[in-house]
Amino acid sequence: MSEADGGIPGGVRPGRGGSSGWLRGAGVAGAAVGVLAAGAAAGVAVERLTVGRGVRRKARLALDATGPYGTLRGTPGTAVADDGTELYYEVEEADSPAGSGRPPVTVVFSHGYCLNQDSWHFQRAALRGAVRAVYWDQRSHGRSERGRAQREDGGTVSIDLLGRDLKAVIEAAAPEGPLVLVGHSMGGMTQMALAAQYPGLIGERVLGAAFVGTSSGRLAEVTFGLPALGMNVVRRVLPGAFRLMSTQTDLIEKGRRAGADLLAGVYRRYSFGSRDVDPAVARFAERLLEATPVDVVAEFYPAFAEHDKTAALDVFRDLPVLVLAGEKDLITPAGHSEAMAAALPDAELVIVPGAGHLVMLEEPATVDARLAGLLEAAGAGDGLREDAAGARRER
Repeated sequence: MSEADGGIPGGVRPGRGGSSGWLRGAGVAGAAVGVLAAGAAAGVAVERLTVGRGVRRKARLALDATGPYGTLRGTPGTAVADDGTELYYEVEEADSPAGSGRPPVTVVFSHGYCLNQDSWHFQRAALRGAVRAVYWDQRSHGRSERGRAQREDGGTVSIDLLGRDLKAVIEAAAPEGPLVLVGHSMGGMTQMALAAQYPGLIGERVLGAAFVGTSSGRLAEVTFGLPALGMNVVRRVLPGAFRLMSTQTDLIEKGRRAGADLLAGVYRRYSFGSRDVDPAVARFAERLLEATPVDVVAEFYPAFAEHDKTAALDVFRDLPVLVLAGEKDLITPAGHSEAMAAALPDAELVIVPGAGHLVMLEEPATVDARLAGLLEAAGAGDGLREDAAGARRER
């Protein structure tokens, strides 16, 4: 990804659609979703010196107990990847089945790196009952099995592998009927990999697609909001940090738990663009990231530097497409969404002012409305904008 210079004011272009030192470095790198954000962490540490650790721990526990996020569940199922890995998914059926005996449109949601299907909580609430939807956990994430090719054979993770995983989920959870694909970050890249390897599937069954906070390539160029000197340090430190995360997993996990208080601020910086995020939502995002084992963080990270799927976007050219990103996204900067939209001139490009990488949690009303518009454009349902607005009022 090339570094973005900022979002488009107004946001919318309408269209058709020493070992101890290494350990500390590894802990920060893993917990910050593969980014050693030393500058950000230092600022957070100063801020948090004013509040006792016990008070903060009690606050986190209280938020865990009261927050409703991530509680929505569907009918569970399991798909089997080509290496035998079991991939967990859930299906939510539409309240009104498709007429004339036709299979319904199925909306397939693919989540991002170090997250799981629950990261779509607000969209799931807004669309529940209005469409048939499939939510799945990528390999080694959430309730899916650790990748067997990686665990047993030492194989590497690639975005192409994730694309094949998505095909396995589609074959198991939606073997027939039209599809709409919705992917965030790594999930959007997964959709591109699906298209690159199975263009016929896209042409025959896919009615539309949404790419949320993602990129089609040049990820190695992203600076994560750090100055050039800081980024040079990061690039030197990360390989050793990831080796430790893979070989000293238990020790690194212990260090991550001990530093959870500090790392919460790093999570927030790289997840959201605003400081005014609901504390319960911020804590929910923190829990999602905490749940990803550090060796999985290390295992997946190298795949992003190799990701280049700009050519695959052409497979979506004749479909309604939504390309949406947060203006202040430091992980997949808005400039990457602009580049994708340039390759898909009929796509709807939405840059959400002030939002960060987890835009679907930070600005759910905007994302819900845009997804509802995409589904209507794709012929997946009528009146979804009103349904989504009603769901938001009830939340």
